[in-house]
Amino acid sequence: MERPRIFTGMGEYSMQHALQAFLNNSRLKYDIQALQITAVWEELMGKTVSKYTEKLELVKGTLFITTSIAPLKQELSYQKDLIAGRVNEKLGDFVVRDVVIR
Repeated sequence: MERPRIFTGMGEYSMQHALQAFLNNSRLKYDIQALQITAVWEELMGKTVSKYTEKLELVKGTLFITTSIAPLKQELSYQKDLIAGRVNEKLGDFVVRDVVIR
């Protein structure tokens, strides 16, 4: 089955490329990426961390992780680079540039 194509005065694009270009130029991209992180959080960090994570937010490349468990806050603060690397690898893009534990 042939994929739908979009023709513009400058060339031809697949729907996937057109949608990707639209998302790259809109604020929806960050909302979608935040949802993707939430969806894979347990897989990336394990059930225990996921269970005690109260909130995940992605704001302009910064992942905010909220938990009220002090030992977990401390453990996560040591793993900031690892967390960013795992999320970026899973999403296949350089989404998380910094991690803040609250």
